[in-house]
Amino acid sequence: MSAPHIPVLLDEVIAALRPGPGTLIVDATFGAGGYTRRLLDAGATVHAFDRDPYAIAAARDNPAYWPEARTAPPRLVLHPRRFSEMVASMAEAGIARVDGVAMDIGVSSMQLDQPERGFAFASDGPLDMRMAQEGPTAADFVNTAPEADIADVLFRYGEERQSRRLARAIVAARPLSTTGDLARVVRKALGHRPGAPKDPATRSFQAIRIHVNGELDELEAGLAAAETLLRAGGRLAVVSFHSLEDRIVKRFLREASGAATATSRHLPQSTGGPAPTFAQVAKAIRPGEDELAANPRARSATLRSAVRTDAPARERIAA
Repeated sequence: MSAPHIPVLLDEVIAALRPGPGTLIVDATFGAGGYTRRLLDAGATVHAFDRDPYAIAAARDNPAYWPEARTAPPRLVLHPRRFSEMVASMAEAGIARVDGVAMDIGVSSMQLDQPERGFAFASDGPLDMRMAQEGPTAADFVNTAPEADIADVLFRYGEERQSRRLARAIVAARPLSTTGDLARVVRKALGHRPGAPKDPATRSFQAIRIHVNGELDELEAGLAAAETLLRAGGRLAVVSFHSLEDRIVKRFLREASGAATATSRHLPQSTGGPAPTFAQVAKAIRPGEDELAANPRARSATLRSAVRTDAPARERIAA
């Protein structure tokens, strides 16, 4: 049996992490286990995190595909937790430092392809969108939040220029209970031409999903955790799928590498502040034509990677 979905930029992520026998790597976003499978095949020991209980259950229900979970000691350890909690969770396992951290940010293909999870509008399903299956749903948000708050979420996380107009339409159409309900309201409010290259509901679904799951705060906390957990020479590889995520990753690496202080070549080099915690920050990598042809969902993916220095984690990050 093979994993049901292959993550984007798989070869590039593996190349950035350089796994091998004896290396210890955190797969911070396990999903269907595509990265983990390749890391294990390269000889690494993997601690895999996922807050989605369905992802963890799927792996535990398929022991034949994950024999490494039953070796002594196990080469695959599953953590049903958020990746922002990786430092604490690894400490509970007796591990203070690792050789690599992989992060594949955002919703997974596995989640999108399950209508009952409510992440996508391609098939009608309950308006849920919760990755961890806990807390308020997307339906709770659109049906109870003030109009101004809905508009703010649509603008901030979906970059929706007509957020106020759309928020009014959502409030007027309450209650909404399915993905189809929400998609129809968005399309009617913004106008939808069948056959257009992008459905106008795309931005709204992205925005509400990010809000429901606190994804951008989680990303910032996860990057901080990776900085704390990686040993000197350890490698970080992060795949993001839209500009909001990529800006956070890019800014984090600029600040962590000290590049953010070099504002002008005409000014003296700043000597203040903490020592750089990352170096060898690679240029952003995007999928090639062959991968895009095989997997159109990869079109917006960006990989950024860097190598940990021996400097202590920054206090504001480690806190």
